[in-house]
Amino acid sequence: MPGKILVTGGTGFIGSHTCVVLLENDYDVLIVDNLSNSNVEVVDKIAQITGKTPHFTKLDLCDEKSLTDFFTDNPGIDGVIHFAAYKAVGESSEFPLKYYHNNLLGMINLLKTMDQAGCDKMVFSSSCTVYGQPDVLPVTEDAPLKKAFSPYGNTKKICEDILQDQVGSTALKGIALRYFNPIGAHESALIGELPLGIPNNLVPYLTQTAIGKRESLKVFGNDYNTHDGTGIRDYIHVMDLARAHLDAINRLISKKYKEEYEIFNLGTGTGYSVLDIILTFEKVNGVKVNYEFVDRRPGDIEKVWADPSKANSELGWKAESGLEDMLRSAWKWEKSLLK
Repeated sequence: MPGKILVTGGTGFIGSHTCVVLLENDYDVLIVDNLSNSNVEVVDKIAQITGKTPHFTKLDLCDEKSLTDFFTDNPGIDGVIHFAAYKAVGESSEFPLKYYHNNLLGMINLLKTMDQAGCDKMVFSSSCTVYGQPDVLPVTEDAPLKKAFSPYGNTKKICEDILQDQVGSTALKGIALRYFNPIGAHESALIGELPLGIPNNLVPYLTQTAIGKRESLKVFGNDYNTHDGTGIRDYIHVMDLARAHLDAINRLISKKYKEEYEIFNLGTGTGYSVLDIILTFEKVNGVKVNYEFVDRRPGDIEKVWADPSKANSELGWKAESGLEDMLRSAWKWEKSLLK
């Protein structure tokens, strides 16, 4: 079954870990990335872990001609796993047009070019942000989609719509994976989450504060209707998430899908608050973290966690790592960056 898979955004956090899993399962992996929030050195790290080097091309999906040339130069791509997008919730509220232009145009150009090349399988990196603040928890794939809290979340919703419409009008088959909050790092500590500049996600900001790169961790809001006042999320190990992408592309290639467009939640089914994360991190790693409460951040929701039972039964996938393992691996990764 293994063939040739294009991974957009493959030097990013989730993309790089997915490339590792694909290569370990004998797929030929091509990466395109514009390196706007990642480093090309990640390609060598992937090769160190797997003993196989993915093919890398620096390319921006918003450049339609370059993308068309890429598919012409690389015939026979069996499927695409599409990660490439801007992803900071707060920044998207500040610069909405930047997010709509990049995330939507990239998706449109990619689908158009795939269609021209006869590439008919896509796994799309979506997000639980499409649910907004759900009325019922845990949230299932059948939950109504609320108005997005942020332009970032809205781009994910619109991209899902674009993918579904394209599936309905062409030979394309698609799977949208709505994932919750990926954290942690590969056990080798050769790859992990390394945002350029100030992190927007909790755990890299936490680890950078613990190691002394940041003065204190800002906790956005302590007046939410939760057990300790801080926001609750479903955290999932990035390697568990990477395995789900392998399962999804296998499902498309082996034609095991039940519908031509499918949606799966990827989470553990357990919600943890920001303070839960900080205190667990301190406990398992034996370090103290300086943190302070600040005002709520635009675009953040109060609480959300997944019902992953559909992915468990249909994809045969289940999150395996617990919170302590996730936070140990994140700290191991942060410490490795000092070497």
